[in-house]
Amino acid sequence: MKNALIKIPVAALALSIWAVSCKSSAPDPATLPKDIAERPVDEASQKYDGAQLDKMRVAIEMMASKEKCSDASQWTFAPIGIKACGGPVSYLTFPKKSEKEIRSRIEDYNRRMSEFNKKYSIVSDCMLAAEPTGVKCQNEKAVLIY
Repeated sequence: MKNALIKIPVAALALSIWAVSCKSSAPDPATLPKDIAERPVDEASQKYDGAQLDKMRVAIEMMASKEKCSDASQWTFAPIGIKACGGPVSYLTFPKKSEKEIRSRIEDYNRRMSEFNKKYSIVSDCMLAAEPTGVKCQNEKAVLIY
């Protein structure tokens, strides 16, 4: 009997320790390492600066393509983007009536791209983009003539 009185509390204690130690709880997500894709973008990073340039270019291209092309004489073009070793990345067509605003945005974009190239020591292919000779309308879109 004395033996049973000792064995029961010892067994109960062992069982409770085992039950508590095997309890698994989900880790707190705040303490886990973050996936790199979910991390906030460092505003001083090359990836962030490149994304800002992309947004600028898309905005300029959208502004330039708002109008339908029906008369090529009402359209012009300008170089857009600056390669690391000089020269434009490409050329963009836009209506002459929006020329002042679009050229201003292109100049800002080109300046920022040049700064980006210097800041991150970007290397480019140094091939010069062919300069267009004019613009023509094709399916209501302005197309460069080479």
